Amino acid sequence: MAAISRAEFEDAVNDALDAIPDNLFEAMDNVVIVVEDEPDGRDRHLLGLYEGVPLTSRVSGGPLWPDRIVIYRGPLQRMCVDRDELVHQIAVTVVHEVAHHFGISDKRLHDLGWG
Repeated sequence: MAAISRAEFEDAVNDALDAIPDNLFEAMDNVVIVVEDEPDGRDRHLLGLYEGVPLTSRVSGGPLWPDRIVIYRGPLQRMCVDRDELVHQIAVTVVHEVAHHFGISDKRLHDLGWG
């Protein structure tokens, strides 16, 4: 298990977000990204979760609640053996969940190597 402080974990999430190309990051709309310790009431192995309406499925009109991307600290730390692997897996998870915001399916992400 690779354990790092919450602050270091959040820094790794921010670094992963910083690595997203500017044009894609700027296209993200009405989404909040949070770190939680565990997936409450869900599969305890869940690494991240996208909750919302993908940009490709939105219709103009009334206000939407913000989409939400959650990165789960506990499962990520448990699956990794060292800090380098953990930081890499955090980046993969962030990209995976951000891709869902853009309407990219799990199958397509797996095909692209971001599963």
